Amino acid sequence: MAEPFIIAENLSFTYTDDDGDKTDALRGVSFSVARGEYVAVLGHNGSGKSTLAKLINAILTPSGGTLTVGGHRIHSEMTEDEVFDVRREVGMVFQNPDNQLVATIVEEDVAFGPENLGIPREEIRMRVDDALKTVGMYEYRDNQPHRLSGGQKQRVAIAGVIAMMPKCIVFDESTAMLDPSGRAEVMKTIRRLNDDFGITVLHITHYMDEAVMADRIIVVNDGEIYIDGTPKEVFSDVASLRRVGLDVPQGRELLYELSQLGFSFGDTPIDIESCAKLILEKYKDEK
Repeated sequence: MAEPFIIAENLSFTYTDDDGDKTDALRGVSFSVARGEYVAVLGHNGSGKSTLAKLINAILTPSGGTLTVGGHRIHSEMTEDEVFDVRREVGMVFQNPDNQLVATIVEEDVAFGPENLGIPREEIRMRVDDALKTVGMYEYRDNQPHRLSGGQKQRVAIAGVIAMMPKCIVFDESTAMLDPSGRAEVMKTIRRLNDDFGITVLHITHYMDEAVMADRIIVVNDGEIYIDGTPKEVFSDVASLRRVGLDVPQGRELLYELSQLGFSFGDTPIDIESCAKLILEKYKDEK
């Protein structure tokens, strides 16, 4: 297995409000993510998953435990240069693409990050073109971002991150505001970044059908890791996920409900096509 890119050991984070009241967002979290791995992070609202994303990008620093990202330890006394080094290696794509688009022309927006890194102009030109081609938005390079669809805007935001050539990209609910078509566009892009370019992906989502695409799923509940395993392992335990307010993919949900009615299945696939095939075969056998 590839060497770890992210290592968290007994990681904790506590928010303190204006009145001095404290809220534990993460408590004793330990896990690692290998270079090139695609990990989905699930959890109900307030579970701590977005806090985890901000820690990995050094937007926040741990209250306790240790967190190492790309060989850099994230801590409260980091210098600006140390934070900069982390963010060169870890890009973030947020929920609302409008919050990440800063220029009036698509290619200028994608160039913004590399320009801040001090990349030579000739290299920026090449990076911008390559990034836009990677996300399928090259033909829109002269367009105004506000005239694009939600899915297209999010792909431009992803291109802006790609142009900085990070080793890891954290997607924090990046499809939450998109329609099904836009979500499909972005998910295809995420999968390609991982498959074709070996970029480590940490995908925080509340869509179960998106989590199915990952190599591995980490379920966070009330600031702690609840389950960590492959999609098939995680979604095989429907009752456990329901206890923490999570659903399962539709096909797996149907198999579970049928099993509650007395139907027995020798396998528990999680994608819709395999579930449909299994049910059809079972129906033929019963008939």
